[in-house]
Formats: sequence, C-alpha cells, structure tokens
Amino acid sequence: MTLTELVSTARDSLTVKRVFAEPLEKEGITIIAAASIRGGGGGGGGHDSGGQEGEGGGFAVAARPAGAYVVKNGSVSWRPAVDVNRLIVTIGVVAVVSMITRSRLKRAQLKAAAKTRS
Repeated sequence: MTLTELVSTARDSLTVKRVFAEPLEKEGITIIAAASIRGGGGGGGGHDSGGQEGEGGGFAVAARPAGAYVVKNGSVSWRPAVDVNRLIVTIGVVAVVSMITRSRLKRAQLKAAAKTRS
C-alpha cells in the first residue's frame, strides 16, 4: 500500500457515519447514537545509498460510545453513555491514592509528634 492509498483509507475511515449512527425511529421517538472517534497516523518515504526507494506508514482509529440524541414530540435531549469500566478504574485509582496519601500523612504526623516529645 502506497502512502497516498494509506492517507485515502484513513480519510475514508474518519467519516461522519462513524460518529453518528443511522437514526432509529419507533413509536414516534427517534434515537441517533453518537460516538467519540480518535485517530492518528504517520508515514514517510526515502531511499538508501543503493538507490532503492521505499515508503510506509500506519494509522489507528479508536471509537467509544458517547451517547445518543433522543427526539420526542419535537424536543431533542442528549443522553450520555456511561462507560462503567472507566468509572470503576477511576474509583479504584482514587481509592489507592487516598490510602497512600492517608498513610503518608499519618506517618508524618507520628514523626512530628515524636520530635516534639524529644
């Protein structure tokens, strides 16, 4: 795959259809799902001292649900998606940092109290 073909493929991957799904309508309610898309890539080319040429590159696309627009009775509302895995990891990190900080503060307080007694 040439660098031009790679860039073309990457551009085709990052379309609006990747962000917004086709609207789903049922019983007068329309739902349009939305996603958060990130992508990146790079490439290059060159030649060596023997006159051989080459080029290459790569790209990656990552998507996760963001939420959905709900259209009901002419009113539009946004319903965010909840990423339970991210929520659990965040709570775990906060708990670990809290335990480490609390133990260090307690140790510092004990050292300070021992110095004042001496």
